[in-house]
Amino acid sequence: MLNNYFHFDRKQTNVRIEIVAGATTFLTMAYIIFVNPGILSQTGMDKSGLVTATCLATAAATLIVGFAAKAPIAMAPGMGLNAFFTYTLVMGQGVNWQTALGVVFLSGLVFLVLTLLGLRRRLVEAIPGSLISAIAVGIGLFITFIGLRNLGVVVKNEATLVSAGHITKTVVIGLLGLLVMIFLEMKKVKGSLLIGIVFATIVAGLTGELDKPAHIFSMDLNFSSVALQLDIPGALKWSLAGSIFSLMFIDMFDSVGTLVACCHEAKMVDQTGRIKGLDRLLGIDALATMIGAVLGTSTTTSYIESAAGIEQGGRTGLTSIVTGLLFLAALPFVSLVEVVPSYATAPALIMVGLFMMKEISRINFRNLEEGFPAFIIMVMIALSYSISTGLAFGFISFVVIKAVCGKIREVKLTMWLIAALSLAFLIQDRLAMLIGA
Repeated sequence: MLNNYFHFDRKQTNVRIEIVAGATTFLTMAYIIFVNPGILSQTGMDKSGLVTATCLATAAATLIVGFAAKAPIAMAPGMGLNAFFTYTLVMGQGVNWQTALGVVFLSGLVFLVLTLLGLRRRLVEAIPGSLISAIAVGIGLFITFIGLRNLGVVVKNEATLVSAGHITKTVVIGLLGLLVMIFLEMKKVKGSLLIGIVFATIVAGLTGELDKPAHIFSMDLNFSSVALQLDIPGALKWSLAGSIFSLMFIDMFDSVGTLVACCHEAKMVDQTGRIKGLDRLLGIDALATMIGAVLGTSTTTSYIESAAGIEQGGRTGLTSIVTGLLFLAALPFVSLVEVVPSYATAPALIMVGLFMMKEISRINFRNLEEGFPAFIIMVMIALSYSISTGLAFGFISFVVIKAVCGKIREVKLTMWLIAALSLAFLIQDRLAMLIGA
């Protein structure tokens, strides 16, 4: 029955291989159970509810991929996207988390409409590859900075804005966790980030820096504190249009990049090199974002960690189904996750930032027409503490430089539209005043 549905023989795999691949993918991305609630809870959201929402959103999206797309791709709340939710939308713009969830839902809806209308491909093709890579690098720097701050290595300084923090017991524990992650990554050990988090948490417990959990196992999975709390009408404001666009844009390119890499590795391409079922996968990605917002978490997207399972031989949707079921199996242990301190999960953020920095090799800085906008995107995302602001400055600078160089024809019409939206985002407060007047 399974063979008839997933075609194991044709894809040269079997049930055992698929189960091992699904478990491998789970181990490599299980850190999200700890990290995502740690980031989102800074908005005032209930951490216990967030752990449950994270597991459910990940399981639901990944199971849909397994059954509907029959692909070995896992989906979960995205790193960088959860940072945008917390530090740009809520802390930066002063939006409450309920409205921010509404923004996430609408960004998923826009993404879904663009995919169904076939406009997604035009947007992808309009942006130069160097700028797409710069987005990944910029978010990587941003996430790394957040990780260093959560760890206590970087602290606020009134004179210099930031400075190095003191070497405390918790900083040492976090650095030990980071060292474990680096060592295991060098040895190609699956689940290195998860192991590092668990190691740091155990050390924290042995040194008296950890609160004991109320219980280890519990089926009380109440997450009503975050589920169905999204405020869609509150998100339908001109001032939030730029944020909706930015979330949709980041999710789209993150998904496209991940799917291209993973699907080629899984040999899900036709003779022309096109990915089989790409639009279906992107549609599921958009739908998963909307489901995640309803459940109470930030944007859900395709995970590059899926490549770990694919490397183990995963070729069908059974890999994703196993991964999704394992996330459901993790739900009864929510109380254990709650006690994991931020300095134990901070090293995972630093490692994710490192992984995202690899994209910098794709940028040609000798060509300033694309090198400078890419540089601006990276720098402004990190230093403005806002992903959307970095994107806006980068897109506008690209169009302006091309125009000054007399190469207007090289800028596609869609890119002009993106630049116009970016400008509107940067001056939205002025526009609001004009509209109000």
